[in-house]
Amino acid sequence: MDTIIKLEKISQYNALKDIETQHPLISVFDNSKTKALPNHCRIHFGFYAIFLKGIHCGELKYGRNTYDYDEGTMVFVAPGQVIEVNNDENFQPSGLAILFHPDLIKGTALGKKMIQYSFFSYESSEALHLSLKEQQIVKDLFGKLKYELNQSIDKHSKSIMANNIELLLNYCVRFYDRQFITRENINTDILSKFENLLNEYFQSETTKDLGLPSVGYFADCLHLSPNYFGDLIKKETGKSAQEHIQLKLMDTAKEKIFDIEKSISQIAFELGFKYPQHFNRMFKKNTGCTPNEYRTLN
Repeated sequence: MDTIIKLEKISQYNALKDIETQHPLISVFDNSKTKALPNHCRIHFGFYAIFLKGIHCGELKYGRNTYDYDEGTMVFVAPGQVIEVNNDENFQPSGLAILFHPDLIKGTALGKKMIQYSFFSYESSEALHLSLKEQQIVKDLFGKLKYELNQSIDKHSKSIMANNIELLLNYCVRFYDRQFITRENINTDILSKFENLLNEYFQSETTKDLGLPSVGYFADCLHLSPNYFGDLIKKETGKSAQEHIQLKLMDTAKEKIFDIEKSISQIAFELGFKYPQHFNRMFKKNTGCTPNEYRTLN
């Protein structure tokens, strides 16, 4: 698995799949009518890709996980990401795909908000699984983009295609919200584990060794991507994962401050702060008073 294929242009991907390049910045196609990607290789994407997988879509390795895609699964790839391809020799792909280069959406409303679509950084095991009704909505939007791609390019082409991609992504936000809700039991278990991990982090010596905890630390402990973990926590509780960490940090700090045998600087270091003044600023921002004032007033 040493072969890395670096694709910066849509036309390069089209050439691998034996697809006609109708537009230099976007490609929409039915995978069942294309060649399979080269087997046993890694592909580095220089553009966005959205795949709606069909029946028996083979095996991809994306991030830390290998995933055997079911029909009606959507996967999102962003520029800079790498996917490993491992399929049977006689494998025939299926499903639909959209590739679009960042240059297509530059200067558009979509270009300014792409960072909001955090599912482009989810792991493959966190893919979007669609109902039949949701699949039809997605297929209709793929069809609209394909129709526009078949028209002559004019001054309206870019905005129409960007608007349709944005509509597709907005529907995917809705469908992910539905997926979070329908997996409530799993989410509750993750929340419980997160709370336990938070308690363990501040009750152990971990803060001295690793410093202040990050969202990425807890996501890794729970075998989730940071973006998926953050979105799950936000949707379940209304607060971000970072807010939960900060609340636990402040609760722990308030308890430690009452140990008058320790200086504020000692407490700051125990909590994971490199510099006591950073602790003082954060504490005052959250409580309205300095650690010394809080100790005196309470």
